[in-house]
Amino acid sequence: MTVEPRTGVGARAAQARETAARYAERLESTVLGRLWSRLLEVEFVDRSVALAAKAFVSLFPLLILIAALTPDSVRQQVVEIMADRLGLSGQSFDTIRQSFATPDATKAATGIIGAALTVAFAVSFTTALQRLYLRAWRRPPGGGLKNKGRGAIWVGGLSALLIILSSVRTVFHGPTGPVLTWTLGVIGSSALWWWTARLMVRGEIRWRALLPTAVLTGLGSSFYTMAGAVWMPAHVANQYAQFGTFGIALAFVTWLTGLAFVLVFAAVLGPALADGEDAIGRWMRSDQPTPVEPGAEPALPGPSRPMRLSDAFGRGAGGSGVTLSAPTPVPTSPAASSPAASNPAASNPAASGPAASGPAASGPVPATAEAPPATDASR
Repeated sequence: MTVEPRTGVGARAAQARETAARYAERLESTVLGRLWSRLLEVEFVDRSVALAAKAFVSLFPLLILIAALTPDSVRQQVVEIMADRLGLSGQSFDTIRQSFATPDATKAATGIIGAALTVAFAVSFTTALQRLYLRAWRRPPGGGLKNKGRGAIWVGGLSALLIILSSVRTVFHGPTGPVLTWTLGVIGSSALWWWTARLMVRGEIRWRALLPTAVLTGLGSSFYTMAGAVWMPAHVANQYAQFGTFGIALAFVTWLTGLAFVLVFAAVLGPALADGEDAIGRWMRSDQPTPVEPGAEPALPGPSRPMRLSDAFGRGAGGSGVTLSAPTPVPTSPAASSPAASNPAASNPAASGPAASGPAASGPVPATAEAPPATDASR
């Protein structure tokens, strides 16, 4: 009597799993399904945290160095923009403003070696950024020292954009200043990230295939910084009251983690759209089978197993499940080609019976040999 209810529950559970599997299979063929699979494939949670930590230790010192090399009006605008976007006020704002000291104090504290190390750390951020774009588009690794050159060029482009936006805000005052700065910031950052994506994939992906990533990064980062002005002031105040100056660093890392997720999400959106067979996918591929530029190496294969939620954190028994570009051949050992390996009876003495250990075991055994007649012991 207790078997029937269990059987009914088990049947309903099996039916529910089959229904969920069918819907999941249908979802995989849509943009949302491909986008979610790509997010898991690049381990988006682990990647976002790594980018945020790298940006905090690499780009924040670069920002202080850039402010020291610009005029006083531009440096003041840099501090005000940070205060507006990160919600700095009161004692926390005074602490950050002390970091952007006078140019002479910053140059004296930094020196030539310190400035070179600051730029080197900023270039190292592009290594993590390039790893994101290469994994999003399943590109093979490589580049060598050229990647460092690309990173230095990117740091120069980012610095130029920051200086231009800060200068625009100093020229246009009143209510039109912030609006014009935000508009130019969206256009400039979209153009910057379009060029960034092309630079990070080493020019191996078509320009039009990288356009959705650039637009979403520019718009997403701009709206995210605007939203940060709403929730960051209370967060910074609580962190500063509890941990002091260290709390400001924690608040900055939290803000950068959200911004890094925008970068990761936008990076995987491009390949998720390009893999589709609709009009958008064909346009991004230029009516070609793949968005890869002619002459570039083909894309790496996709995951060798279905993606799991644990892959978002870079964990799991099988890692991310991304296969190698070519399977590694298994070397053949000498023992595998020996006669003993080709003769199962020789490799397993027990399988040939007790007579296998005798002298006759080393010679050939005729196929028609029969066992001698048994001897009757009673005769």
